[in-house]
Amino acid sequence: MKIAYSPCPNDTFVFHALVHGLIPGAPSFDVTYADIDVTNNLAASSTELDIMKISYAALPWVQPEYKLLPCGGALGRGCGPLVLMVGEEGTNGPINSDPIANSTNASRLSGKRVAVPSERSTAYMLFRLWAAQNVPGGVGEIVVMPFHEIMPAVQGGHIDAGLVIHEARFTYPNYGLSMLVDLGNWWEIDTGLPIPLGAIIAKRSLDLTAISAWIRQSVEYAWQHPDASKEYVLNHAQEMDPSVAQSHIDLYVNEFTANLGEDGYNAITTLLERATHEGLIPQMDLASLR
Repeated sequence: MKIAYSPCPNDTFVFHALVHGLIPGAPSFDVTYADIDVTNNLAASSTELDIMKISYAALPWVQPEYKLLPCGGALGRGCGPLVLMVGEEGTNGPINSDPIANSTNASRLSGKRVAVPSERSTAYMLFRLWAAQNVPGGVGEIVVMPFHEIMPAVQGGHIDAGLVIHEARFTYPNYGLSMLVDLGNWWEIDTGLPIPLGAIIAKRSLDLTAISAWIRQSVEYAWQHPDASKEYVLNHAQEMDPSVAQSHIDLYVNEFTANLGEDGYNAITTLLERATHEGLIPQMDLASLR
């Protein structure tokens, strides 16, 4: 069976047991490691892969071939994407004491070039929804680049601001950057819901009940044997510090990874409803997500 997910610590932690033959009854897996922008586009253009990790924002483009699974993905609180810039005074941390919706902060993005990890990512969708409410006149050019290249590009002045995800939440001060807005905080305050980031989808033609069960067992195995996946996680973490990798796992692997539940599904449908209203995505049958 063919599966694709990112080399990020949360994905390798979650899927370690599944792809290493540790889940009884599960088949063998051919793994593709790919950045989220790659899988978002693969899911929309090809049915070669059986299971993959994509952004929740990309769901409208994968129907009717793929179905959202109720486990294995990334939702949570306090784990949203950040918008970063070089601080006006060269300081790290928040540019202003209120980075959630401060009008002075937001105005700094007017007409600016902003780097994003994918135009079909949840991070970008959240950014567009926030900017529509807060950035006077809107932002300027949007530049798509791999997420690990964004902070160096902002630091070097090649880009005015960057939308970052994953471990960048922990490492951006190392680049001399400041947080303009925490889009996760904005979303949680505005909706009261968790942040829907990464979804796991599978071909509708497969036994989705069995696949979901295998993934849940893989999540449970990871929690029960946290040391078993350490070598695998760090081998794929691009020389990431082990403490940062663990912080990444702690943040993105939570109760929603085992089961979306009502809060999870409500977060996903609210995000997609708002995006549809803003004309960011095509109409879709939201009831079919469950």
